[in-house]
Amino acid sequence: MTVLDAIGRSLSEGFFMFWETLWALVLGFALSGAVQAFVSRTEMQRALGDHRPATLAKSSFFGVVSSSCSYAASALAKSLFARGADFTAAMVFMVASTNLVVELGIVLWLLIGWEFALAEFVGGAIMIVLLGLVLPRVIPAAWLEDARDRLAAGAAPTGHEHHGEQADSGLTALPWRRRLRSRAGWADASGYTISDLTMLRRELVIGFVAAGFLAQLVPQRFWQSLFLTGHGFGGSVENVVLGPFLAIISFVCSVGNVPLAAALWVGGISFGGVVSFVFADLITLPLLVIYRKYFGTAVTLRLLAVFWAVMAIGGLATEYLFKAVGLHPPVRPKVVVMTGFSWNYTTVLNLVALIAFAGLYWLYRNRERFGGGQGYAKDPVCGMQVEIAHAPATTRHDGHTVYFCSDHCLHRFEADPQRYAGAAPSHSHGDQADGELDLVCGMTVDPATAAAKVKYEGETYWFCSKGCAETFRGDPEMYLEPQPLPPQTHDGLPLLQIGRRS
Repeated sequence: MTVLDAIGRSLSEGFFMFWETLWALVLGFALSGAVQAFVSRTEMQRALGDHRPATLAKSSFFGVVSSSCSYAASALAKSLFARGADFTAAMVFMVASTNLVVELGIVLWLLIGWEFALAEFVGGAIMIVLLGLVLPRVIPAAWLEDARDRLAAGAAPTGHEHHGEQADSGLTALPWRRRLRSRAGWADASGYTISDLTMLRRELVIGFVAAGFLAQLVPQRFWQSLFLTGHGFGGSVENVVLGPFLAIISFVCSVGNVPLAAALWVGGISFGGVVSFVFADLITLPLLVIYRKYFGTAVTLRLLAVFWAVMAIGGLATEYLFKAVGLHPPVRPKVVVMTGFSWNYTTVLNLVALIAFAGLYWLYRNRERFGGGQGYAKDPVCGMQVEIAHAPATTRHDGHTVYFCSDHCLHRFEADPQRYAGAAPSHSHGDQADGELDLVCGMTVDPATAAAKVKYEGETYWFCSKGCAETFRGDPEMYLEPQPLPPQTHDGLPLLQIGRRS
């Protein structure tokens, strides 16, 4: 086989893995977008104040309906923790939002079998139970309070905080029945769908291409030497411990690591090893660096040890639980997918999915005609749709506030602003002609639907939330006079700035 022939075969294998799962990806991201548009972040925050079993169940549910990539999930979990959520509940939320999600289960089913999709949820439940039992006992409360204080010190006031909570604005402030009946809400849902696909495009491409090369070019004897087989329980333990290590060095998160899992399954890793590998996208090296910035080195090291252990135990327990009830893994195939097009149900579903995706994209491009896009911004780095009232990180650039899904994207922007200048906002929110400026947070507010208004010295000012109105009442002159944003740093790193109107 020539080099060009090998590359061609590998790329073909990766493409047909993608083709096999195309309709599932569109369906999963569409469902995820709808849920993200209609679920209130404030409702989540209020429910996660401790780590009792009922609270962890709620945390898991909120995570499932807040499907996102690992970077965005870690940022949202950090925000919930900084604003009062229990640390264990926040970590459970993070695990559920990246692993116990519809699109991941469907892609697992299509590429390697329904048994793996079921194992995702069974193993996820086991892992969450273990986290609830272990995390509160291995990370001292004093360490967590120090981490919370550090996060609080690093966040400038947003104007959306009132009595320790962050207020919803726009559609998410409405009762959920009204949200579902709103055309603007469905327009925003399309925005989440398209932006999430944009955000994960790199992970998806890397995952499918890398899986194609692994399946075509890595000889079977290499996998057989790497994964112990035929050694009973000892071999199973080695596989579930090795799975997370491979995930740590793969740098691929979320759905992108499923094609890699399929290639590993063909190569010889055990059933439990696949499960532990899929769960371990939360401990890749870039994320460990992020956890260190959020929570400190000591907390991160124990978090890594706990995650690695519960992921390995979860995979092992799932494998032996399935054996106990007579559920055997599917026959290990010689190839991940058959290459070549054929007229079958996959082709039909993919054509339907492409038509549906075209409709979603049209709705996304025309969302302002339906009242969508209010209270949202686009992360210029990854393309994710960010709810302004709950943006995990912001900065000021050329006189405008720029919003990010995570500190990871913020730091990438600050390292090279000109690279992302074209995707950054070309105007501040107050420059729009069809609304009034919230002087505290910089959002554009429709006076007819504003959450609050304040009269001061004969003028009326409108606000997106009661929290912003109360902040303005406390010191009106502070927001009527230009105020520079003081630079803040911690350990040599820029702290997130939530821009005050200047």
